Amino acid sequence: MRIGIIQASSQKEKNHLLYETTCECAKGHEVINFGCYLNEQVNYSYMEISVAIGLLLASGSIDFVITGCSSGQGMMLACNSMPGVICGYAPSPRDAYLFAQINNGNAISLPLGEDYTWKGTENCKATIQALFSEPFGQGYPREEAERKLKDTELLKKIRKESQVEMVELLEKLNPAMTAKVSSKLDVVNWILKKGNNENIISWLRFAIKA
Repeated sequence: MRIGIIQASSQKEKNHLLYETTCECAKGHEVINFGCYLNEQVNYSYMEISVAIGLLLASGSIDFVITGCSSGQGMMLACNSMPGVICGYAPSPRDAYLFAQINNGNAISLPLGEDYTWKGTENCKATIQALFSEPFGQGYPREEAERKLKDTELLKKIRKESQVEMVELLEKLNPAMTAKVSSKLDVVNWILKKGNNENIISWLRFAIKA
């Protein structure tokens, strides 16, 4: 599994913690850090980062994303507005574990600005550890796993049927916003290198030439 790390610029000081902790907890998986970094000159809002997350997942270049903003709620809602993204909100290890086992989504948002004392840092680490403690999508509790997994598949089917494709959404967004997102070249170059969605790749190639 390819795991992307990317969070809003408002919490750029937490980027290294997210990346290092995920590398430690998700052994056997490829972890790619897209920032936002402390030394980045451009600041990206959680809305702009959610579009980048939508591109990463829809392109097939990334399988799962760990993200966040100050509360974690805004990023979760914004990500869930992107086609094909099922993003959970995990303020605690138990929430992360249940999301991975029951909802089996492809992104999770953490409240990076809340209680970020020593205890908050430890909670963040424990939350990521719980997320990857077992293979995703096993269902929980185990005696109800079959019912839970059927509901999860139904949710994914309904979301797919009710949403437009990613490129269609991009064409409807404010051009200034999509231009800013396409200027985040670490995201764009990764998609062009690893993506398998030709529509998104073509859109990005046009965007960076414009």
